[in-house]
Amino acid sequence: MKRIILASASPRRKELLLKYNIKPIIIESKIEERISQKETAAQIAMALSFEKANQVAKGFKDGEIIIGADTIVTCKGKVLGKPKNQDEGKDMLKFLSGKEHEVITGISIVKSNSNIKIIDYERTMVKFRKLTYKKIENYIKTKEYIDKAGGYAIQGLGGILVESINGCYFNVMGLPIYKLDILLERHFDISLL
Repeated sequence: MKRIILASASPRRKELLLKYNIKPIIIESKIEERISQKETAAQIAMALSFEKANQVAKGFKDGEIIIGADTIVTCKGKVLGKPKNQDEGKDMLKFLSGKEHEVITGISIVKSNSNIKIIDYERTMVKFRKLTYKKIENYIKTKEYIDKAGGYAIQGLGGILVESINGCYFNVMGLPIYKLDILLERHFDISLL
């Protein structure tokens, strides 16, 4: 099997790949994550995932498989990335309180030294329970909101904020594993199982 490179420093994405016996080489991309409210969340997530994978792919030349991913949260037409600070984290949670939102992860797979570039996305609907001021304060104090799209981590303490989910759970974690498997099988003859 060709070496697999994960263009992300996300411990969650690495953990998911390791669970499926993929031992990726981790190389964090150095792109600036820009979010434009003029583009759809899917367009933003796919563009950022491709920028990450493509930038890292430039450092390889032996047909390595580079995976890039980017997760965006959107609610009522507003696109939410990662909160820049505590106040922004609180604002995001207040905004999402009691509402349904979409979690969209763009996924890109690039084969180095080739023209093979696959770009796709996955969408999951998540509904938050109604959050009290105290619940938001307590969650922010955990610091789990840091570096998380929408300001929460479903696989951690943030799971208590979620009332329901419709779609791929792993997508909300940041890597839609079933979609990744489909793309790897279809385009690279690689299976996670």
